[in-house]
Formats: sequence, C-alpha cells, structure tokens
Amino acid sequence: MNRVYNFSAGPSMLPEAVLQKAADDMLDYQGSGQSVMEMSHRSPVYDGIIKEAQRLLREVMNIPENYQVLFLQGGASSQFAAVPMNLMTKSHKADYVLSGQFSTKAFQEGSRYGDCKAVASSKENNFSCIPPLDEKEFRPDADYFHICLNNTIYGTAWSQLPDTGNVPLVADISSCILSRPIDVSKFGLVYAGAQKNVAPAGLTIVIVREDLIGEPQEGTPTMFNYGVMAKNESMYNTPPCWPIYICKLVLEWIQNDIGGLSAMEARNVKKAQVLYDFLDHSQLFKPCAQKDSRSIMNVTFVTGDKDLDAKFVKEAAAAGFVNLKGHRSVGGMRASIYNAMPPEGIDKLAAFMKKFEQENS
Repeated sequence: MNRVYNFSAGPSMLPEAVLQKAADDMLDYQGSGQSVMEMSHRSPVYDGIIKEAQRLLREVMNIPENYQVLFLQGGASSQFAAVPMNLMTKSHKADYVLSGQFSTKAFQEGSRYGDCKAVASSKENNFSCIPPLDEKEFRPDADYFHICLNNTIYGTAWSQLPDTGNVPLVADISSCILSRPIDVSKFGLVYAGAQKNVAPAGLTIVIVREDLIGEPQEGTPTMFNYGVMAKNESMYNTPPCWPIYICKLVLEWIQNDIGGLSAMEARNVKKAQVLYDFLDHSQLFKPCAQKDSRSIMNVTFVTGDKDLDAKFVKEAAAAGFVNLKGHRSVGGMRASIYNAMPPEGIDKLAAFMKKFEQENS
C-alpha cells in the first residue's frame, strides 16, 4: 500500500487507525452480520452508534448540558440559511464579519431572510487577515452575530473572539472543529461540515443553546427546523449513517490515541510551526496570511511566479504530496494540515520545499 500525504482542504485525510477500524467492521459490524452502510437507522444497533457519537462529542468538546447536539445534512452551507431562519426571529437583524469567502456567502444568504449588516470586512486585503472590529458598529438588538472561526481558503483564523454582549455569537467552525478546545458556552450556536476534521462528507454538526430553539421564521422547511430535529434526536429522517459512525471512531481516536483536545492543539500548533518557520526564512516561498491571523489548519503560500507555483504543485504530487494547489482567489499553494495529517507528513513536506527551493533559486 502506497498512501500519499493528502493536503486537500476537504474532503480531507482521515486517521489511518480509523480507516483500518472501519475496514475491519465493513462486512460485519460487531457481530450484527451487516455493514453500518446497510443497517436500518431505526435498529437498536445503529441507535447505539448515533447516541455514542453524540455522547463522545459532548465529552470531547465539553459541551454544556443546555446545548443540543444535532447531526444534520446539507453541509455547512445549508446553515447559511438555517441559522437566520431559526434565530433571526425577534428584531430580524443580524451582524456579520466578512473574513473570507464562506462568511461572505453566509452574509449574502442571511440577507435573504432579514436585515444583515457587514460590521467589518478584510476583503480589501484579499482576506489575508481577520479584520479589526469597531464595537460601535455592533447592533445591540441584533438577533445574532456571525463569524467564521477559521478561513479555509485564505489560511486565517480568529485568535480572540469578539465581545458581543447579550447578542448570541454564531460561528462556522467547519475547518477547525476538534482541532483545539473551544469554550462552547461563549457561543449561542456553532456549526460545521464534518469533511475536514470529523468524518466523510455528508454530516453537518450543529451545537445550539436550547433557549435559541423556538419558533422559526414562517415558511422554514421542516428539515431546517432546529426544534423538529432536536425533538427527534436528529432522526426525523434517515441520517447520514456512515459519516456518523466514522465520527464516532474519530472521536474515540482523539480521546484515546491523542489524549483529548488540549493534546490535539499542541500537536497541531507544532505541525503548523514547522511550515511557518520554513516559510518565514524561505527566499522563494512567501506566506499569504498576516502573522497575527495565521491558521494552524490551512497554510497558504506563493512563490510569486505562477509558472513556478504550477511546477511546484506538479512535482509535489509526483513525490506523494497531493492537493497542494491553492484556491483560485489566492493562487499559489495551500497545505491543509487537519488533525489526521501526521507530523511526519509536515516534516517531509518542509524538506521537499527546501529541496525545491535549492533547485529553483
């Protein structure tokens, strides 16, 4: 078997231990005589899987009891609409910080359902930083305040949360969920697509404070109604059974093999530092994100020469480092180094980059 180092922004790598466990259970899950892929979601066996996945997520993330954990479908992008449909119900106002493409899409979608205000933006800097905030721009009567905690495309992340007072803070945490501890109690709601750090594509996680689950906007589809999904324990319809099962295995890996989220954060910081240290001293490669906004999940960089960037991506792929091409809005390269990327993958990438620089300077 010749596995590559996959730096894709998502779907991304899964831990090899998880893949091996899933392979072992593929034909016969715990003596049931069937695969998780084919068993009824109403069966006692699967009921145990989904409940254990929810329990583990609560334990690993230290989620307070007054929050509901929902396993949904539709990707994080579905929540761009579901959040305003469920939360923008009092003043019909919401504030957004535009720090990248996905927060901008969330703002645009939210604007279809109420009065959304962009209180800050780093677009003029090509989203290379988290924009400075002026609290005078915040609206105290907003129904929520939305941010994207980690910006996959641009390689930036929030290092300090905004103080929104009594206005619930909502965050898209798709590309940083389970990468480090977060204080869930500081948020009214967080949501994430699972395909970066949690499971295969198909599962969407929503963690929402119970007092925010009420009467949604008129016309909200049943499948977007948090109250319906919470009442039915994420089983109103057939859930994404296989991704939820993999989610359970990943949570077990984080808890048992890594040692929890504090240990995961230390591991991720160390991995990212290897790349940033190289980039900061390189004569060929330049990091894209400003230092005070750097992500530990997505590292963006360029050579300044598009042809040389393309050559690097091609030669890297041939050497076993795949999916390093950057997003078209940034160009260059992007190394997505999520939880499952082993530290040796980063060390080997840095060594390859050093060799490439020596050969092309």
